[in-house]
Amino acid sequence: MGEHVIVCEVGPRDGLQIAKGRMPTEVKTRWIEALAAAGLAEIEVGSFVPPRLIPQMADTGEIVRAAVRIPGLTVVALAPNLRGAEAAYAAGAHRVSVPVSVSEGHSRANLNRMPAEQVAEVARITAFARAQERRMEVEAGCSTAFGCSIDGIVPPARTVAIAAALAEAGVDEVVLADTVGYAHPAQVRALVRAVRAAIGPKLTGLHLHDTMGLGLANALAGLDEGIRNFDAALAGLGGCPYAPGASGNIVTEDLVFLLESLGFETGIDLQALIAARAILREGLPGEPLRGGVAQAGIPRTFRAAA
Repeated sequence: MGEHVIVCEVGPRDGLQIAKGRMPTEVKTRWIEALAAAGLAEIEVGSFVPPRLIPQMADTGEIVRAAVRIPGLTVVALAPNLRGAEAAYAAGAHRVSVPVSVSEGHSRANLNRMPAEQVAEVARITAFARAQERRMEVEAGCSTAFGCSIDGIVPPARTVAIAAALAEAGVDEVVLADTVGYAHPAQVRALVRAVRAAIGPKLTGLHLHDTMGLGLANALAGLDEGIRNFDAALAGLGGCPYAPGASGNIVTEDLVFLLESLGFETGIDLQALIAARAILREGLPGEPLRGGVAQAGIPRTFRAAA
């Protein structure tokens, strides 16, 4: 152990996009500052999508411009197309995350295009990013990589083919996303191995949801396979508005507790992370918050890895 694991907080984007209320911009900014102060070095702060579709993301440009002023923070923004990537670059984002649905049903519902068409869009985004004076990394997230609530079973070979096409398109990183939370540990191990065999070190992370209560078990399976980058959301917020039945992300606080207990270093202060829930509750007073560590308290037996 003693290895470093990166936890990317996606609460301000994935966590808020299906929230019933809309968090005020000022509160969202303070929340992101608190998350960074707790030691989170990567935060996905919003998405550049039409506000008429996801009004919770209407202030993403302003949020990105505020977040890039936080020392040491890698600011990530989701962009489903070239227009969004251009807006992310203009706002100063360090990395753009581009969703690419593996299943056709989710791709049509979420992006209004087929997977192959979205791969082509990723190639255009990558070309744009490479042509700019300031470097902006391009990450592609393989949505519904483990199953889909619209199409059902997603053949592993299809996920491998999409991942290979994205690597060929020139992305910096590929992340496998369990968008609807249907994965189980054996499936995670097998798919990580298959995708890594196809694209090597460009496979960097997992984006896991906890619909079936297996989120942390799947994270542990990913750790066993060498994954060292995980997305998570404070208080387990999140879900895709275009994936029926999708529930929250794995809980950041619980993931950090697991990682540090196992001896992996995260650089995250667990107590400060839990304290950031107060700002979340202030900004979304009616939103249910999950998380075992926050509810039970940090055990007296806990010892951080570093």
